[in-house]
Amino acid sequence: MSRSHQSRTLTVLAATAFAAAVVPVLGAGTASATTGGTCQSATVQYRIDGGDWTSQGGFHAWDSAPGAVEVRLAPGQSVGEGCKYPVSLAEYTTEGPNWNTSGRQTFVDKDTVYLTSADVADAGGAERAYQKLSVKTPDCYGQIDLYGDDIAYDGQEGEGHGPLPYQPDGVVTPYHLIAAWNGGDKACDDGASVPPAPTPSEPAPSTPDTPTTPATPTTPEGSEPPAEESTPPTTPDTSTTPPTTPDVPPAESTPPTGPEPTPSESTPPLAETGAGAPVGTIAGAAAVVVAIGAGALFMARRARRS
Repeated sequence: MSRSHQSRTLTVLAATAFAAAVVPVLGAGTASATTGGTCQSATVQYRIDGGDWTSQGGFHAWDSAPGAVEVRLAPGQSVGEGCKYPVSLAEYTTEGPNWNTSGRQTFVDKDTVYLTSADVADAGGAERAYQKLSVKTPDCYGQIDLYGDDIAYDGQEGEGHGPLPYQPDGVVTPYHLIAAWNGGDKACDDGASVPPAPTPSEPAPSTPDTPTTPATPTTPEGSEPPAEESTPPTTPDTSTTPPTTPDVPPAESTPPTGPEPTPSESTPPLAETGAGAPVGTIAGAAAVVVAIGAGALFMARRARRS
């Protein structure tokens, strides 16, 4: 082999060794990432006793209490697969037939369903699936709430519970209220027992004394009975009903019930930036190859000079 040919061969080997060292290091720094979709709020429709579907909010006076309400997602919506929307119906007894006179409310009953993409009404008008909510029918002053979550607003503490609605203090639960109904024609029995009135006993007969003329009583100074108060009772500050909306948020994802995941399973994968690659090993190997390549270049230059 001639010296010029040997020089060219050594040069090619050196260039190849350098490329082999650089490419893995550059490749280890390449990044990639993906994003996932989320569930958005959805509009709910309801109907009572087979009537027309509506999303009308507000508070409504009932002639007869709506013990059952059918619900669905309004047409024309795109609901992602796996998205679900809780809708609840709750019944309370109250102290009056409307919100402004409802006073103290007592939780009685609740029902919840979860609407999904299968419950979206057909855009062409054809009937699609819907779900039905049912609660006990009150027989006294009461309120029925239709709302967009699965919380029981019963005044209890802990997960899944919330404060009772209370108009005098402005507690406007439930949240995400879609519509409400008030009514009733009598006060509710709170279950308190009333003790019977005592039976008067007949007095024993006695001989009447000789009547005497009673002295005219005098009224002590400052003992006049107080004048009857003329100030009317305080009326509630809240004169309007709580706000309503047919748009409800999606249910939060439920945590897994299986064994506790390892850190690698519970932590979402990051974009691959080479942090997990054996960079130290690659760098060491690259250093060795670079050294070999440098030696080859040195030998090639010496061959040219000689």
